[in-house]
Amino acid sequence: MPTNREDHAGLSGPFTLIETLEGKRVAYVEVASISRLLTDRQRVRELEAQYGIIRAQALTPRESLAHVEKLLGAR
Repeated sequence: MPTNREDHAGLSGPFTLIETLEGKRVAYVEVASISRLLTDRQRVRELEAQYGIIRAQALTPRESLAHVEKLLGAR
């Protein structure tokens, strides 16, 4: 996500989406000093939707490469 974006779907904090070997989907979330494993299917679906929005708001692969090269001074 570009650091100059004032608003984006990832501002509420980090989370990790996990699918178990049995195919069950869960989520791990961290906010401030609290971490939690979510197993409620509705809440996990909400985070899956949020992840999709974050992906749509992020840079494309080509834009990401250009950004990293710029940061490294390659361009």
